[in-house]
Formats: sequence, structure tokens, C-alpha cells
Amino acid sequence: MDSDRQRLLATMPLHAITSTYGEPGLRDRFAAEIASWPAADRQRMEHALALAGRLHAADRRDREPYVNHLLRVAIRIISYYRVRDADVVCAALLHDAVEDHASELAGGAADGAQAALTVLAAEFGPRVAGLVGAVTNPPYAPDRDQDEQYREHVADSLRDNPWARIIKASDFTDNGVGLIHTTGPRLYRLAGKYAPLVPVLRELIARPDTPLDAAAKEHILAQLDRAADRFAALRGDGG
Repeated sequence: MDSDRQRLLATMPLHAITSTYGEPGLRDRFAAEIASWPAADRQRMEHALALAGRLHAADRRDREPYVNHLLRVAIRIISYYRVRDADVVCAALLHDAVEDHASELAGGAADGAQAALTVLAAEFGPRVAGLVGAVTNPPYAPDRDQDEQYREHVADSLRDNPWARIIKASDFTDNGVGLIHTTGPRLYRLAGKYAPLVPVLRELIARPDTPLDAAAKEHILAQLDRAADRFAALRGDGG
């Protein structure tokens, strides 16, 4: 990557990189973000990205490859939250692997998600597997509203897992603030799904034990406010 493009990518919002340069641009931005990290950490994060890329190779997110979402979540944690923790970045890249591809990850094992988490623990360590597990949605009860169960799981899972809050905050930012990049009838439903979670995440991020500095917390809280405004606009109501 030439130096002019590298400098440009470093100044661009992540969705602008997505729309202008696509997956290659996001991969270049990610490579630049981790270039100064210790070699062992870089290798683990590159391995996590390669595994995520293989698992999600056929997945799409509206008009883009699904891996773009995973890259944005990881880059946001490094660049905007200023987190230099390879375990957290690996888990961010793999945060949907168990939920979406447990069978492939675990080689078709009967116990599904748990077997997939065991594979991640063997490859990346138990902390990475624990973080992925904390942000993986469990099977939903068929007789209850799925969106309500989703919100309950997020609140319960993150309450005692401060580092997982960071991954969920970036994921939610990409899903929530980035919802305007989604098209079609899913917009209204997703706005209804995510809007009630904003105050829950605000409270969790603001907690003293959330391992972010004050500036990163303020950045996330501002993004949550922006998401809430967009949810209200998309739903055509005041809140």
C-alpha cells in the first residue's frame, strides 16, 4: 500500500472506506492499525481475520461481504477506543463465528456452540473464546419475542464481562449508527429491535469497571445518542 493511500485511509470514516474502497480498503486500514503491534500479536490477529474470512466467505450483509462488518468492528476498537489488546481484537473479528458457523468451526460436532468455543479456545486461548461466548446469542425460546430475548441476553451477559462490553459497543455502533446503510423493509424492524438497548448499553459503558478511558467512553456514548436519534427517525416517532 503506497503512503498516500495509507494516509488517506487513516483519516476516513470506516463506512466511507467501505463505500469507496470496499473490503480491500478495510483490510488495508486494519493492517495499518496493527502494523506497530508486537509480531506475535499481529500473527494472532491476522490468523483470526483469516479464519473469520473463511467462515463468512459466502455471507453477505446487504450489498457487501459480511467480513466488512467484522473488520469495522475490530478497527473501531483499535482506532477509536484505543484498545491495544490482541485478545479483544481477535474476539471482535470472530464475534459472529460461533453464532453463524458453529458447525463448520467445530467440524460438525453434535454439541454445536460449545464445541465451536472449545476450538476457539484451543486456537486463540480461553479468554478469546470467553469473549466470543459472551457476545454470542443463545438459542431463543420459540414462545417468546426474539428481540426481547436478545436484549435480555445482552444485558445479562455484559453485566459481569467488562471487556465484552467493548466488543458489543463496536458491534452495536456498526449495526445501529450504521443502520442508515441498510436498505429495504428490515430498517423499521431493526430500529425497533435496537432502540430499547441504547439505555442498557449507555449504563454499561459508563460503569467505572468498563476498561476504557474517559475519551473513548464519551465517544461511544455520543455514538449511542446518534443511534437513538436515527432509530427514532427511522420509526417516525419521538423515542
